[in-house]
Amino acid sequence: MNSKVIFYFIITSFDSFILQLRKDVINILTEQQKSHLKKILLEQKESLVRDSDYDDEYLERGSMRDSVDELSMVDNHPADLGTELYEREKDMALKVHDEDELAKVTAALEKMENGTYGVCEVCHEDIPYERLEALPYTAFCIEHTDAKDIPKGRPVEEQVILPPVDNSFSGRDDKDDIHDYEDTFQLVARYGTSETPSDFEGDFDDFGDLYDDNEEVAANDEFESYHVSEKDMLTQQVSRRQVEEARKYDYLE
Repeated sequence: MNSKVIFYFIITSFDSFILQLRKDVINILTEQQKSHLKKILLEQKESLVRDSDYDDEYLERGSMRDSVDELSMVDNHPADLGTELYEREKDMALKVHDEDELAKVTAALEKMENGTYGVCEVCHEDIPYERLEALPYTAFCIEHTDAKDIPKGRPVEEQVILPPVDNSFSGRDDKDDIHDYEDTFQLVARYGTSETPSDFEGDFDDFGDLYDDNEEVAANDEFESYHVSEKDMLTQQVSRRQVEEARKYDYLE
């Protein structure tokens, strides 16, 4: 007999032996246990199909306006839709997860029909009933479970979003003064904001006087009660707010 024919016969016999061995292993589960596991799988499949149909109907509303039932997005600040955007992303992620779970459940039911259910796909050992009861659609034993592989993927938006700056004063040298965001706003606000003069108290002759100088006095600062004359030599520049407060309390003649 040809050696190739003998080799083919051996391989075929070995495959048949492995298949029969799998069927013998599955017979370790009692009919009551298999019926219980099949019932759990069918309930999971029904729940996943129902959730998937609902997600399809909800996610088919493609535009942001339709999904949040708004008449217009123009009058809304982008931050107002932050929660809705997060919920939309979460729904899409849950939909992908449900589809993956449904595929596993369907594969487990098919294995139960052809007699290969409850066998690890890596080591071909039987999976304990306790593990199958906790995770009926599993195809691996605890030693070869693919759940140990932690996904390393990151959200795609992280490719374009820069991380927050942990030190807003980085890059300054000793010669520069510390400049905070409040001072920056006061500088650029002189060129125009959405506020109108009616939003301010008091009388002003110029739009540039609506905002305080960037060297203003804090609310908890106390003025020293000493008399200052305009003839006295001032060693440093005095802000408009300091002059007004000084005249108010008669510090400055």
